[in-house]
Amino acid sequence: MPPVTALREFIESRRFEAAITVLIVINAITLGLETSPTAVEAAGPLLLAIDRFILGVFVVELSVKMAVYRQRFFHDPWRIFDLFVVGIALVPATGNLSVLRALRILRVLRLVSIVPSLRRVVGGLVAALPGMGSIMLLLGLVYYVFSVMATKLFGAAFPDWFGTIGRSAYSLFQIMTLESWSMGIVRPVMEVFPWAWLFFIPFIVSTTFTVLNLFIGIIVSAMQAEHDAEASAERSALQEEQEAILHEVRALREEVRALSKERQS
Repeated sequence: MPPVTALREFIESRRFEAAITVLIVINAITLGLETSPTAVEAAGPLLLAIDRFILGVFVVELSVKMAVYRQRFFHDPWRIFDLFVVGIALVPATGNLSVLRALRILRVLRLVSIVPSLRRVVGGLVAALPGMGSIMLLLGLVYYVFSVMATKLFGAAFPDWFGTIGRSAYSLFQIMTLESWSMGIVRPVMEVFPWAWLFFIPFIVSTTFTVLNLFIGIIVSAMQAEHDAEASAERSALQEEQEAILHEVRALREEVRALSKERQS
């Protein structure tokens, strides 16, 4: 077996992926411990050594993948993502770049590229972006309409909440999330404007219970489509494998028949 083929089978094996996953989890734990002064005081050099060792393993892994896949390395967006995440850790985190030390935790996101189920979730979210953009546009229109109305209706009496369109939009966002919306905003407004519920209830129904549920529907639909596409690809691969096996079996039968005829003759 050629060395490149052996390396490819090795880096694509489940054991290798499991080992990388374990290292990512360990790295996430050590990076979290580095934020604790007690842990740093007790085992600071050890945590730093583990972090550098794991980073070295990641660099070697990506180097091997580049050597195996060559130009095809950049055809897979997940490999580019891994290269970006690991590359951040290699930038010297000194001076103005010291903020990059905090970005080392992004290495934990490599779990997304390693675990197939997480890749499917991210793929579903990416597929849902166009539909989510339409929902965001609709939500923005609804917000603008209600913000202008709230500023006109309640701005004079409650300038801190509805004095401007921006303040109205922020207050309406709090109401949409249902965070202290009743006792914090709506009931005080209703003490001055008893009919204010005619404004806030339709807003909550049209945003919290309608528009936001559209997000969930689009994401679920996209994830289902992603799952169906993957299942279809697996079925196609299985069918091709079965057809190849049948072709080999038929070829073997023909060879057996030919040998039998030769013996008989």
